[in-house]
Amino acid sequence: MSLILFEKSDGIATLTLNNPLERNTMTAEMGVEISKAMDSAEEDSDVRVVVVTGAAPAFCAGARLGNLADATAESLLAIYEGFLRVARSPLPTIAAVNGAAVGAGMNLALGCDVRIAAQSAKFDSRFVQLGIHPGGGNTWLQLRIAGLQTTMATTLFGDVLDGPAALRAGLVHQCVSDDDLMASVRKFAEKAAGAPKELLTRLKQTILSIGEVTSHAEAVRFELEPQLWSTRQPWFEERLAALQAKISKR
Repeated sequence: MSLILFEKSDGIATLTLNNPLERNTMTAEMGVEISKAMDSAEEDSDVRVVVVTGAAPAFCAGARLGNLADATAESLLAIYEGFLRVARSPLPTIAAVNGAAVGAGMNLALGCDVRIAAQSAKFDSRFVQLGIHPGGGNTWLQLRIAGLQTTMATTLFGDVLDGPAALRAGLVHQCVSDDDLMASVRKFAEKAAGAPKELLTRLKQTILSIGEVTSHAEAVRFELEPQLWSTRQPWFEERLAALQAKISKR
């Protein structure tokens, strides 16, 4: 049985962790399959957005505890590679968090650009409760997404956030009913799926890099070159012409 289900349609690739009997625990083997699926999405000229989710009932219940007991730096990095590969993607990524996202599974969700959670989702750091220091960049990811207090609450104090609580804390962008999760995620993804792939990847890189900019004036200069580049692309001319034609009919 494949550990990853991979589907592509209408510009959206959906990557589903597929080991429900073990609640989609993260392993080195699963990481290899995630990497192959991400390679496929990025190499496909039709794919604009990647959605990551888990086969019910969990999103991803973390790394196998047996693996952690015998861990080395190399073995941990091999397990981490699954969510790190998603985090490195130049494509826009969405985590559809349908259940428990624990430890490495929480890292997988945090490594996506946007998180949309079902009401029954659970964001559970759980590192301290297991007597282990957080890893995989968990504290850094949480800190930049939701701030110091939320990071302290989920790591030091082991606070577990369901979908509504994660929305209030700023860990997720939307929280929807369990039954509506995938339809809501797909509707959200469609807004980017119709855009030029090269424009999306360049914009994502700008967003990830502009944090190094220290002033508004510098930000204007930083965005100027890619904006001028986009106005020289054939898709801009086509879309501008379509808009002008629409306006002229009013």
